[in-house]
Amino acid sequence: MNIGLYLLIAEKDIQALKIDALTHPDEWTRKLCARVILLTIYEWDADKVSGRALKDALELLEVPAELRAEAVDALRKLRLVQRKVTKQFSFVRNSAIAHRDPDALAQYRAIRDLKIDDVMNAAIEFYSGVGKFIRVLTALTALSGSPHALLKQWRPDQS
Repeated sequence: MNIGLYLLIAEKDIQALKIDALTHPDEWTRKLCARVILLTIYEWDADKVSGRALKDALELLEVPAELRAEAVDALRKLRLVQRKVTKQFSFVRNSAIAHRDPDALAQYRAIRDLKIDDVMNAAIEFYSGVGKFIRVLTALTALSGSPHALLKQWRPDQS
């Protein structure tokens, strides 16, 4: 559930900005919203919330291999989107979002040259990956609520 919430928070942050990134009458505001969307995807890190904990949960619940593969594939898709954003927009992030280049002209050019359509395409890919994982999470939640799974989750050594 923590992974799902982690994803949904990033998705909600992007959702809150996307309309202004696309339609705000002021170009600077559109590009600022696009930069925050980029930063959200750029700094997103699935490994913080998945990894060993997810693997252990999937093993504990005896999740079928097909469903396990879907979960791994959804997270892989999200990581690929994040890597693509990192590669494509690292200059913008470093120059005009996170670190602010001391060369103000370079900073301005990075902002001016930012293509909002490219940012939105990355956001669409991110949404697609989140949607895929949430569908898998729904199936995992149903599986985890079965009597067998509930017994597997209960440990006598825990109070």
